[in-house]
Amino acid sequence: MQVTETTKPDYGHLLPDRHSQRELFICDVADAVLKDIMQHMEHPFYALSKRPDTAIRRYEHKGQWLEITPSVKGLATIYDKDILIYCISQIMAKLKRNEPVTQHVRITARDLLIFTNRGTSGPEYDALEEAIDRLAGTRISTNIQTGQGEEYGNFGLIDRGQVYRKPRGADGRKGRLVWCEVSLSDWVFRAIRAQEVLTLHPDYFRLRKPLEKRIYEVARKHCGQQAKWMISLPNLLKKTGARSPEKRFRQMIRGLATSNHLPDYVLTLDEDDMVTFVNRNTMSPSPELPQSRLHLSEEAYARARGIAPGWDVYAIEADWRSWMASGPGELPRDADAAFLGFCKHWAERKRDNTIKR
Repeated sequence: MQVTETTKPDYGHLLPDRHSQRELFICDVADAVLKDIMQHMEHPFYALSKRPDTAIRRYEHKGQWLEITPSVKGLATIYDKDILIYCISQIMAKLKRNEPVTQHVRITARDLLIFTNRGTSGPEYDALEEAIDRLAGTRISTNIQTGQGEEYGNFGLIDRGQVYRKPRGADGRKGRLVWCEVSLSDWVFRAIRAQEVLTLHPDYFRLRKPLEKRIYEVARKHCGQQAKWMISLPNLLKKTGARSPEKRFRQMIRGLATSNHLPDYVLTLDEDDMVTFVNRNTMSPSPELPQSRLHLSEEAYARARGIAPGWDVYAIEADWRSWMASGPGELPRDADAAFLGFCKHWAERKRDNTIKR
């Protein structure tokens, strides 16, 4: 579809770009490309309302199921997810530069607020602490795959969150939040390691309504760089996780189609309640790295821990993928066997170096 004046997004319906002069803060934040893991775009993990939601949710679709249990502070919201998008974007930027990464990400509060197009007043800083509490408190049980492994059991979106504030003032008020540290769950970090991520449009953080963010995520995951993608209104309602009645949801979709401000896609709704997303052709082609197609099983990770006890298997995996990227480009037929063979030689080298010392 050729982009014309009628297919260009109506920027008047987007939030203003609050921090257009990106050079005023550190380069690695300014240059990071927005990234999100595919599983978070495919399934409705997050609440679409800022009001506390403490109800347990369960979704099932084509054999995959997802159960979300919030804490007493409520389910993590799609606004809280901005913190994870920041972390994922920073990790992917480091991987692109061949820098070491871990599950622990330290965040300067101001950088995060600027990256996510938020204000930088006191309440915005306080909101970050509340968001980390909800992310840490929200528990997930699912059989959705990451890295071609199924995760049964209970885990969090993040394993831990820590914040550091300036000292309290003379009036006893809490000091401003300076930085926070987030430890991503194994499940999320494994998806990053397997490069199960997609790039988001920079205007994602300028979308005003939570439903608009969620609809964009669904379109980005399913339509991608195809010319168009269609889905029935009831199925789209299910995928978004919206709690609105179908009649109200239909009105919101029509409003979004009329306003025409969704990044990357033109949205239409026909009389048969079929929603169509048409690619605006605003995305840059992103060639896939051959080694990103290799997925490891849960058994491979478990065996790797036995081969290299006490070492971070994800760090070893990063070395393995970097080693393959620097090679002739031929992919192994059995990714598990190739990785475990690399682990064996890696562990032997570490032991030899320890003995020599």
